[in-house]
Amino acid sequence: MAEKSLSAALQQFEEELHGKSYTAEQFQLVWDEFDKDKSGYIEGNEIELFLRDFLSKSQTGEFVVSDDTVAGLTKVIMQKYDTNADNKIEMSELAELLRPEENFLLLFRTMGAIDNSVDFMETWRKYDTDKSGCIESQELTEFLRDIIKRHDKQVSEEKLKEYSQQILKYYDKDNDGKLQFREMTNLLPVKQNFLKRFEGKTKLNKQDFENVFNHYDRDGNGMIEGDELKGFLKDLMEHEEDEEINIKSLEENAKMLLNICDVNHDGKIQKDELILVLCT
Repeated sequence: MAEKSLSAALQQFEEELHGKSYTAEQFQLVWDEFDKDKSGYIEGNEIELFLRDFLSKSQTGEFVVSDDTVAGLTKVIMQKYDTNADNKIEMSELAELLRPEENFLLLFRTMGAIDNSVDFMETWRKYDTDKSGCIESQELTEFLRDIIKRHDKQVSEEKLKEYSQQILKYYDKDNDGKLQFREMTNLLPVKQNFLKRFEGKTKLNKQDFENVFNHYDRDGNGMIEGDELKGFLKDLMEHEEDEEINIKSLEENAKMLLNICDVNHDGKIQKDELILVLCT
């Protein structure tokens, strides 16, 4: 292909990607398969293999391309992005192929990924002080700063403000200058729902239960309480996928669980109280 037709092929390819609504999640899943060492880049023939695999994963079905098309696209992408000619492409560079909102979502998540739901609830509660289930626009920058700080990342004030503006642009659907709890969980999902490790089990054995309890008992005091309890319920509700997750539903389920498990009515769940629910 001539250089001009390669550029045209890239433009057409980008339009196809945007039209087929490839998501940040789809991109990340394929990327992780190839970037095994978490270096942030792929190289050599991995780039062509990545593109081929990525194109096979779409919400709207298969996107079939020929070997020549993939080879041509790989070549033009390398010409556009591999400015130092080291035969490597960074994730942030290839992510430009996504729609702008998905590109932003992917790159922001790599900067502010949250390890577990307890950490998420602790950070959320710090800023949703009135328990309204939303964070005001002026609090959003501080919320993001806190999330990123947890990962020892350095981001300029200018970049933080840019993140805040982009988040409100893409996720504040009713344009009220606020982010709902559910919107934030979509923007910043935890790296892993711990309860998914026990997928398919109808009852936990003793060792499974110990693993679950110790995961959510973050301070090791032998009780699950406060944000630990909310984090547990958030994972449980996401795992069951049976209702919309918001602050109100979390509060209601926390009260319900305490009514069932909290035998001594201290507002905390002891190990021997929770085992009655999870292992019987």
